[in-house]
Amino acid sequence: MTRFALTLVAALAALPAAVPAMAEQADSTKPTNVEANRMSADDARRMNVFEGNVVVTRGTLRILADRIVVRQDAEGFQYATATGNPVRFRQRQDPKPPEKEGQWLEGEAKRIELDEKSGKIELFNAARVNRGGDEVAGDYILVDQRSDFFTVTPGKGEGRVRATLQPKPPAK
Repeated sequence: MTRFALTLVAALAALPAAVPAMAEQADSTKPTNVEANRMSADDARRMNVFEGNVVVTRGTLRILADRIVVRQDAEGFQYATATGNPVRFRQRQDPKPPEKEGQWLEGEAKRIELDEKSGKIELFNAARVNRGGDEVAGDYILVDQRSDFFTVTPGKGEGRVRATLQPKPPAK
């Protein structure tokens, strides 16, 4: 595997490890494992493609996809596009006081795009995100990791999004 390909494998795990609302910090020190039926590297275009039952694991993070394409720009920022029927991810978040244990963040969509430079994650087509029992669903979900802001929009003709919000204990 070329040096660039190794860098992109590490970047592949680093991008989703920052999935919304603070991924478990310990994950960043864990090794990244990628399994796929095929992998190709194009050093000239700074791109790697993993195809066929792709499984990415790093600490508590697990991503399942049919195909993942990882690119790196001239500044060294990474971008990943995962496609599948659907792409699924699951990762434990760091606990927020007064929690003692972090909540699980799970999601799925037909396509997920991660942009390290902007800190945004986009889920397209039949998108769903569940965090600690709160769930949002729509055709498109945008998560801005830097501001912990997200937006959900419906698909054409559907006209509505769906959310289930669990009661929270009162703030102390």
